[in-house]
Amino acid sequence: MSKRVGFATRMGAIAAAVGSAVGLGNIWRFPYEAGVNGGGAFILVYIICILVMGIPVILSEFIIGRSTHSNMKAALLKLSPGKKYYLFTYVCILGSFVVIGFYSVVCGWIIEYLYQAALGNLSGHTPQEYSDMFTALTANPWRCVGWTVLFLVINFLVMSRGIEKGIERVASIMMPLLFVILIIFCVNSLLLPGASRGLRFMFEPDFSELTMKGVLAAFGQAFLSLSIGISCLVTYASYYKDDMSLVKDATTVAVLDTLVAILSGVMIFPAVSE
Repeated sequence: MSKRVGFATRMGAIAAAVGSAVGLGNIWRFPYEAGVNGGGAFILVYIICILVMGIPVILSEFIIGRSTHSNMKAALLKLSPGKKYYLFTYVCILGSFVVIGFYSVVCGWIIEYLYQAALGNLSGHTPQEYSDMFTALTANPWRCVGWTVLFLVINFLVMSRGIEKGIERVASIMMPLLFVILIIFCVNSLLLPGASRGLRFMFEPDFSELTMKGVLAAFGQAFLSLSIGISCLVTYASYYKDDMSLVKDATTVAVLDTLVAILSGVMIFPAVSE
């Protein structure tokens, strides 16, 4: 049996895992949920969820993946021979299928906006004009399908190059670049006139606005943001080297993922409070 390939570096492995976790859940949904659920109160509950639930579950998935060097189905067959626990993996596959279907469409929209930005068509418009632009985009199905297909082709090209030359190499470039872009946007937002008002709205806890629904939203946000429960982290960890510290890596992934969410709020709230 040929030896399973793996990530070449610890940084690349962490970048890939963080890249799997970071997404719209951090940049869009987290600021929204914080805004409607008491700002700092929601953030406090979310951080507790990350510490109590998020990091342990990440660590569990890492342990399963690295110890078996297999995907979730094969891992459960190895760990529980003769049992039917592997049937759970079909739920994971369905969940992943739904997620990628949603993300592919939205990423297609992002490519459209990158294209329009390159043409200089995204500056100097009123809020209503921006809304009309998005409405026109979503009203044109072939345009949306075209950008979605392009996104899927890009993903196929990256994945076809394998772990080290594909996923690891791209993640090692894109994840640091994401943090650089977020920091630039945060600095720009903090220089706006309404920055202090926006930061107070985000970080000052208002427990009167935090209901049980908001607490459940924090739990759901933790699952969505960290990409736990759908076995993708098991698959990533199956390519980890045996000398990697899983506790340290699970904590690093959770901290970086949460940092992206916080930076997204710092980027958005001062801007909308201007």
